[in-house]
Amino acid sequence: MRKVQIGLVVALATSGARAQDRMPDIPPAQQTEAQRKASEEFLAARKVPVFGPFVPLLRSPHLMLNASNMGLYLRYNSVIPLKLSEFTILLTAREWSQQLEWHIHAPIALKAGLDPAIVEAVREGRRPDAMGEEETLVYAFSTELHRTKAVSDTTYGRVVAKFGEQGAIDLAGINGYYTLLAMTLNMARTALPDGAKPPLPDLIR
Repeated sequence: MRKVQIGLVVALATSGARAQDRMPDIPPAQQTEAQRKASEEFLAARKVPVFGPFVPLLRSPHLMLNASNMGLYLRYNSVIPLKLSEFTILLTAREWSQQLEWHIHAPIALKAGLDPAIVEAVREGRRPDAMGEEETLVYAFSTELHRTKAVSDTTYGRVVAKFGEQGAIDLAGINGYYTLLAMTLNMARTALPDGAKPPLPDLIR
């Protein structure tokens, strides 16, 4: 009985630790000069203060700014259309069970025109039933990269035929960039906004 009680205490303590944000917002008065400068440059480029994954990344100011610049390209200037880019981000968030990444990007994906049924299937960890040609390509490419750490000749050829070699690079870049953010958020245990419930259910694999 005592072993059971000890195990329960350990489990509860571990659960509490996981819920704690390790790297919350740094108040401006506590920021280093490099952090303040990076925060100002971020605000000038994005017109919003440091938020989401950039909060923990601010601990490394130059990395944060470079990550932000890459994100701006991949979100708004890549050859992959926004709807497909957001689809890729959701696939990455689901692979990493990254709640905040999903919380931020699921509404953007829906606004960009991604079918709600596709969003729900990914959220539940299922392959969406009704995908168009482009969604099917993005799903295959992204899923292969995440799960097999490679892309088959067939999938690669189809993606290049549809989006060009730049498209293949940009699509790999989106997967890689949002993996970086997901890893950072998971490591830092970055919290959801107050009142928000975790949108992603646990997956059994």
